[in-house]
Amino acid sequence: MNGMQQTDLGLSLSTKRTRKREFLAQMEQVVPWTDLVDLVAPYAPQRKTGRPPFDVLTMLRIHFMQQWFTLSDPAMEEALHDVPLFREFAGLTMGRRLPDETTILRFRHLLEQHKLSDQILATVNDLLQRKGLLLKTGTVVDATLIAAPSSTKNKTGERDPEMHQTKKGNQWYFGMKAHIGVDVHSGLVHTVRGTAANVNDVVEGNSLLHGQETEVFADLNRPGF
Repeated sequence: MNGMQQTDLGLSLSTKRTRKREFLAQMEQVVPWTDLVDLVAPYAPQRKTGRPPFDVLTMLRIHFMQQWFTLSDPAMEEALHDVPLFREFAGLTMGRRLPDETTILRFRHLLEQHKLSDQILATVNDLLQRKGLLLKTGTVVDATLIAAPSSTKNKTGERDPEMHQTKKGNQWYFGMKAHIGVDVHSGLVHTVRGTAANVNDVVEGNSLLHGQETEVFADLNRPGF
């Protein structure tokens, strides 16, 4: 299914070429979606009873939008309801079932469990670099919290060891943290490492560099830097 098509029937989606729309249109063309679906499909859950699972392509597009726009699972779920452009890119139609934050979380865990995240990122980054869309001369290092329901448990019924509680400002969060290395010129993510939320940013700092930088940027006012 082509994600960038008018899927919200009955709604007049804006055609203004915003930066987000231009970016997603470009990613629609350059990302090897068919190859990525073939990579993930053998591990995707199959329908046994009840509602059918969402298409692998839809979930991959949602996963990429999370990385590109640094959205947590709850924020991604809300964005699918609130932003027609995001539904359009994912190939979803408002009024029908949309993935909730638990579905989004499970898909990310599927990629992590089968060590597919690194393969996917490497495949896309290699393509973007060959097309001149990823200039590896500088990296911005940052981290973002990915909130999860405090009831999140693993298969044994225990708290998922990859989840942890942490405090940011005056508010407590439970979940994971995505440590991100971003190309300073294109703004595209080239490295992502997931940890428990309480892991200090500086611990993962070096692992976010590809080694070819001439410049590295980090928020020195944040704890840990």
